[in-house]
Amino acid sequence: MFEMLIQAREADLGHGLKVRRVLPYAKRRMVGPFIFWDHAGPVTMPADQTRQADVRPHPHIGLATVSYLLGGSMTHRDSLGTHQLIRPGDVNWMTAGSGISHSERFTHPDSFEGGGLELMQSWVALPAELEEVAPSFAHTPQADLPTWDEAGVWMRLVAGEAFGQRSPVVTLSPLFHLHAECRPGARLRLPGQHAEQAVYVARGSLSFQGQPVLPGQLLVFGRDTDVDLTAPEAATVFLFGGEPLGPRHIFWNFVSSRPERIEQAKADWKAGRFALPPGDDREWIPLP
Repeated sequence: MFEMLIQAREADLGHGLKVRRVLPYAKRRMVGPFIFWDHAGPVTMPADQTRQADVRPHPHIGLATVSYLLGGSMTHRDSLGTHQLIRPGDVNWMTAGSGISHSERFTHPDSFEGGGLELMQSWVALPAELEEVAPSFAHTPQADLPTWDEAGVWMRLVAGEAFGQRSPVVTLSPLFHLHAECRPGARLRLPGQHAEQAVYVARGSLSFQGQPVLPGQLLVFGRDTDVDLTAPEAATVFLFGGEPLGPRHIFWNFVSSRPERIEQAKADWKAGRFALPPGDDREWIPLP
């Protein structure tokens, strides 16, 4: 069953790096375990501004961050000692659990090559019993991800299970995260095996029940499979969802089922009790 359409709100992360923020939304905080969904770019920057766009070290708890690029590149560093370059089609999956800090850095011109930097970044809340799991990081190159073509739609399974395929990316709850490229006239199916699903249009457009769905718009569904979604033009879309985990509290970069845990994380970051990424520990984002 169709539930709602969400229009992304534009946010500026500073120095021209703008994002379309879809989740959380006032009337829909989560879709399955997904509690945050940002679409950044595409953006290009001159060499003298690249350093200003860097995302300095900052903390997370109680979630996993999922970074997936459509264009450009960026460098991830975290407090576990990870130093990883991510390129289009790769997956960076960082499980924050009990606490981690990380940074995202850009270099010129590689980070803005081609059509510019374009990043899909989401947060996946963790099950309550696993919120304090030890932090970890996994990088999966695009060559290891399942891809297939069906009736005019090319798909890559970023994470989870869908349409009989399974991604090698390890998750801690039932979910799916798909990148789809639709050719003009194609019909888009939904996996349907999870209680909550969503379709986000990144480029081009879709048609739903005769109405256009434009870039920056998200459609939310229940456990549907037969949905009237077609592509009148070439379109880049993302499908994601899963099983709901129950209510979550969110403040800044912290997610938890317990408000007191959020308060503890705030105090820990302010007091400097989070480790910083080795080699990137001379600056950080202060607690807002």
